[in-house]
Amino acid sequence: MNFLRGVMGGPSAGPQPSGADTIQKLCDRVASSTLLDDRRDAVRALKALSKKYRLEVGIQAMEHLVHVLQTDRSDSEIIGYALDTLYNVISNDLEEEEQEENSPKQGDDLGSQFTEIFIKQPENVTLLLTLVEEFDFHVRWPGVKLLTSLLKQQGPQVQQIILVSPMGVSRLMDLLADSREVIRNDGVLLLQQLTKSNAAIQKIVAFENAFERLLDIVTEEGNSDGGIVVEDCLLLLQNLLKNNNSNQNFFKEGSYIQRMKPWFEVGDDNCGWSAQKVTNLHLMLQLVRVLVSPTNPPGATTSCQKAMFHCGLLQQLCTILMATGVPADILTETINTVSEVIRGCQMNQDYFASVNAPSNPPRPAIVVLLMSMVNERQPFVLRCAVLYCFQCFLYKNHKGQGEIVSTLLPSTIDGSSVSAGQLLCGGLFSTDSLSNWCAAVALAHALQENAALKEQLLRVQLATSIGNPPVSLLQQCTNILSQGSKVQTRVGLLMLLCTWLSNCSIAVTHFLHNPANVPFLTGQIAENLGEEEQLVQGLCALLLGISIYYNDNSLENYRKEKLKQLIEKRIGRENFVEKLGFISKHELYSRAAQKPQPGFSSPEHMMFDHEFTKLVKELEGVISKAIYKSSEEDKKEEEVKKTLEQHDNIVTHYKKVIREQDQELEELKQQVSTLKSQNEQLQVTVTQQVSQIQQHKDQYNLLKVQLGKDTQHHNSHGDTLQVNGIQLEEVSKLREELEDWRNRHEQLQGQLKEKDAVIENLKSLQLETGTEQSSQPSSSGGMEHSAELQKELELLRTQIQLQAAEISKLQAENQKLQAMNTAVDPAVGASGAVASRNSEKEGRLLQELGELQSEVKALSEEKVSLQQQLDSSSSTVAILQDEKSKLQQEVAEAKKEQDDLLVLLADQDQKLSALRSKLKDLGMPVEDEDDIESGDQADEDEDGDEEEQD
Repeated sequence: MNFLRGVMGGPSAGPQPSGADTIQKLCDRVASSTLLDDRRDAVRALKALSKKYRLEVGIQAMEHLVHVLQTDRSDSEIIGYALDTLYNVISNDLEEEEQEENSPKQGDDLGSQFTEIFIKQPENVTLLLTLVEEFDFHVRWPGVKLLTSLLKQQGPQVQQIILVSPMGVSRLMDLLADSREVIRNDGVLLLQQLTKSNAAIQKIVAFENAFERLLDIVTEEGNSDGGIVVEDCLLLLQNLLKNNNSNQNFFKEGSYIQRMKPWFEVGDDNCGWSAQKVTNLHLMLQLVRVLVSPTNPPGATTSCQKAMFHCGLLQQLCTILMATGVPADILTETINTVSEVIRGCQMNQDYFASVNAPSNPPRPAIVVLLMSMVNERQPFVLRCAVLYCFQCFLYKNHKGQGEIVSTLLPSTIDGSSVSAGQLLCGGLFSTDSLSNWCAAVALAHALQENAALKEQLLRVQLATSIGNPPVSLLQQCTNILSQGSKVQTRVGLLMLLCTWLSNCSIAVTHFLHNPANVPFLTGQIAENLGEEEQLVQGLCALLLGISIYYNDNSLENYRKEKLKQLIEKRIGRENFVEKLGFISKHELYSRAAQKPQPGFSSPEHMMFDHEFTKLVKELEGVISKAIYKSSEEDKKEEEVKKTLEQHDNIVTHYKKVIREQDQELEELKQQVSTLKSQNEQLQVTVTQQVSQIQQHKDQYNLLKVQLGKDTQHHNSHGDTLQVNGIQLEEVSKLREELEDWRNRHEQLQGQLKEKDAVIENLKSLQLETGTEQSSQPSSSGGMEHSAELQKELELLRTQIQLQAAEISKLQAENQKLQAMNTAVDPAVGASGAVASRNSEKEGRLLQELGELQSEVKALSEEKVSLQQQLDSSSSTVAILQDEKSKLQQEVAEAKKEQDDLLVLLADQDQKLSALRSKLKDLGMPVEDEDDIESGDQADEDEDGDEEEQD
């Protein structure tokens, strides 16, 4: 223990050992001691010496410390000391070390070398990952710091080891959920180093729910008002999203863009901006720009831009843009962020055009920004940001380009307010060269890829001075160019003219119409000037080449061939091509070609625009070739151009046709998909209808059977009732007629008796007066009277015979009724018997008058009884007739339902046949109609059998 006291600073007797000797003894004690306390004390001593004797501890103790990590994991204290010692050896943090002149360089070398030694055995990193999983603070925290230091020293190698380790990245993600802020915050730093320049690890971390946890931490810490932890989380988010399309898409699809909006709610009181808040907000703006960077795939950028508009993030950024009291660097970065959020997105560009500054009267945000751009008192970076914002606003925005150019046209100029066009013209002809350059580039972007606006801009007239006539904008640009202004101004004007004349023959004609322009250009190109002027010479050569290449030969003095001859005589073709090449060889050209945003360190370096570099790259080769072509080749080229134009027209036509066919194909595909869905629905409907039809068939068969039985029963019963009803009525009528004939017969019998008595009297009178007829004159009158009586007697006999014939007819009808009335009651049978007796006594009517009189009394009595029975049977018949009418109505309704079922079956058969034809056309399997028809035939056969039975 005396040795340990000496190491730890306690009093000791005798000479002090050197640091290397002490470390060697401690390492021996760690390796050889059997007691855990001794080993723990030795490791604690090594930790105390590791900062001062970093090299010695690293060389002698690293192997022993790793062994301790492997064997003494049960004791968290010794593990913590070992991890701290390794951290002190590997880390390059020298703040607590003695400051020596070469200490930083030595520290960097030592940290890298010790890291390489440690990771030479990949098991050491895997062991460290296992220790990081321990919840004990004294183990987990130093483990996190050590792993972070290893990643700083040898990042790619350690990343690869962690990547191949089972669940290596997932173990580290648990650090973000640790309730101890120190470990959580150091875990964020660890993940920062782990995710640097490794897309595979970035994806794993992102899919381990890193976005959710990091955004929660930012929210908990107060968003932009938070501390350094928010800054670390934002840096980690940038690592995960920058140049990683998969994570960007995952971030957007996870609706995390919507959670960024509260970051930019800075409030109205913008006077208290701390340095940390500025840093945090700057990083937040950069994170937005990562999602909408022009280097991202266009589709991903557009989707993020739309999401930012729909969630209100763009509106919030515009609020900061127009707010007061915002620090200059935050305002500049906000302008750059808004620029990329609206770049190429028509919806966002339209919204930005509608934003007004909170001024009196309100002015469009574009006008306010342009005022800053052409104001030479504004910071350079702010003016560059405004120019970038204006360029992004006009990028692929023909509507916005037209609105800007329209403010320059004579018919739309409003003298009461400042417009964007007036500001651009003012900056174009300002004494500040940077304003000239910015205005020229901004105006060039208003004409980019828009031939119609290039022609419209030729109408712009400028009033130069009082009393002088106005000149065109094109003429004024060439006038300023010929006056020999600053290089930056001339470069800006030449870029504007090149953009204006390219692909616009009318603008070329207007330019060549001024006789001073071509001599000026040839003079500039032919001179041998200094290095600064070489860039102007190259741009003049480009402008002259554009005048040749897009020349339509409408001016006789400036046809293509004559301009080529002029170049050959005054400049030389080789010299012309060499001067043209000065542009692309310039250093500033290469810088501008890298990215759309102007990135200039100073105003003097502001020479080229990104979009203009694309134009130079496109035209440099074709102009060089056009200079060397002869007139015959030009003619051939013209013919080829015409042919190509025709070909392009044909191609355009076919493209249109193909586009239409594609649309039709898409529509047909949609129709096919719709028909498929309809077919599936119809299949289901057919199945349902088939089952319904089968149910209807079963119900129909049952109804038909029931209707057959009921109809048979009702018809038979109704016929019986009808027959009985007819019999009763006829019997009653015949009885009445019989009574009438009997009465008439009795009257005739009485009359006959009276006549017989009269005849007897007459006969007696004839016998008495027969002798006296000749002597008495009155006998002739008696004879006449007797003849008359004889005639009356004959008439009576004739009537009696007729009545006897009618009685015989009535007897025949009575016999027929007697045959039909077998089921009538006995009283009717008695009347039949009476009728039969009357028929038998036809020849003895005169003798049976007495019997008939007695029978008339009996018949009258029977008539009363029959009348009573007839009344009762009439009421029964009425009841039965009511029941019959009801039954007939039910039968009619049943027949109607039967007809409806038959119509429904016919409709279903037609629908089924139509559906089968559709299914056959679609190539779907169809049920054989023979099976269905055989089933239907079987049903019809059964129905026919039942009808025959009925």
